[in-house]
Amino acid sequence: MDPRKYDAIYKTTPPEKIPWNLEEPPETLVNLVKSGTVKPCRTIDLGCGTGNYAVYLAGLGFDVTGVDGSPTAIEMARKNAAKHGAKCTFLVANLLGDMHEVPGKFQFGFEWDLLHQFFPEVRETYAKNVASVLEPGAVYVSVSFGESDPHFGGKGKVRTSPMDTTLYFSSEDEVRDLFSSYFNVKECKTITIAGKWAPHEAVYFLGVRK
Repeated sequence: MDPRKYDAIYKTTPPEKIPWNLEEPPETLVNLVKSGTVKPCRTIDLGCGTGNYAVYLAGLGFDVTGVDGSPTAIEMARKNAAKHGAKCTFLVANLLGDMHEVPGKFQFGFEWDLLHQFFPEVRETYAKNVASVLEPGAVYVSVSFGESDPHFGGKGKVRTSPMDTTLYFSSEDEVRDLFSSYFNVKECKTITIAGKWAPHEAVYFLGVRK
C-alpha cells in the first residue's frame, strides 16, 4: 500500500467517483450496533477515508477517532463531520508505523475495505498495531475482499482495481490466522457487502482482544 497513491486519488477524484467512498453505513456495521454487540464507547475507525462511518457512529453516541494515511482524506473527513455536526477526531497516521499519532486505548476498532490494501509481508505489523491500540476485551471487526470475489479479474490473490490500486484477496483461513494471536475469534466468514456499483464477496472477522 502506497499512501501517496491513495492521497492522489482523494486529491484528483470527486468523492462520488471513489469506489470505496460510500455515504451510507454498511448493513453489517449497523447490525452490530442494533444487536448490541457494540455499544457507544471509545472507538477507532482504521482507514477512515472521508469519515462517513465515523460520522454515523458519532451520531449514535460513540466517541470516534478516525485514522488514515491520506492527509487529504483526513481533511475531507473533518469537513464531513463539521457538515453533519458530528464530534469526531481525525488523525493522519501510518498504520504500519509505530502508531504514535494515536493516543490512548479503544474499546471498539474496525476497518472496512482496508486489509486488502496490505500484502501478507506487512500484515503482521498491521495486526500488531491494531492490537496495540485496543484494550483487553475490546471488539475488533475487519471486512476485506475475499478470494471468492468475482471482480477485478475474478481470480488470483493479487488483482489491480480500476483505480490502479493493487489489492490482495484473502481466504478466511488467512484472516483467521493473522488475527488469532491477538484476538479470540468469534466469527470469520465470507459475506456479501455492498459496493458502489456492484456487491463484493468479503471476509468478515469479529474478534475480542486477548
